[in-house]
Amino acid sequence: MKLYTSHTSPFGRKVRVVLLEKKIEFQWIEEQPNTPGSLIASLNPLGKVPALLLDDGKPLYDSSVIVDYLDQVSPVARLIPAEHRQAIGVKRWEALADGIVDAAVLAFLERRRPAAKQSEEWITRQLEKVDRGLFMLSADLSDRKWCFGGHFSLADIAVGCCLGYLNLRMPALGWADRHPNLAVLFEQLNQRPSFQETQPPVG
Repeated sequence: MKLYTSHTSPFGRKVRVVLLEKKIEFQWIEEQPNTPGSLIASLNPLGKVPALLLDDGKPLYDSSVIVDYLDQVSPVARLIPAEHRQAIGVKRWEALADGIVDAAVLAFLERRRPAAKQSEEWITRQLEKVDRGLFMLSADLSDRKWCFGGHFSLADIAVGCCLGYLNLRMPALGWADRHPNLAVLFEQLNQRPSFQETQPPVG
């Protein structure tokens, strides 16, 4: 299977971490959406990364669908519980972490527009979502080691990729100072080879 994504996509990173944790062989193809010659629109009509091209030629998207598929296709290191209520608990964490990233991406892209065209109201609205989301992640984590169920799961992967993206694109946000329990979790995740191998490039 082939994974089409960029170095900096937190959603692509989530998929890469899952592939590494589950020891699934894959070919990683660097794709930057909205650049000349990009193939991503032919794999995902929404033109977003990541997209996973299966061996039968069928593409999968988005990241949440891809990681569900990967967890089912290999029994190694199950990341989503088999029991439905437990699975929903893990997916809830993923949904919140991914939603924080969505808002952060929108704010980041707005900041890249010409200054005269930027909407401070829009940026503020997105950053408020980020702040509320981080507060909920921190409150739900409390003093536990892992996000859900007492062990490493997709919930931790999603949160770790979310926090990594905030560090990359919004270092001035200072989330670690305001939520030290998330900082402890993030440090713990960064000890795992899967997180070390998928670190986004600095700068």
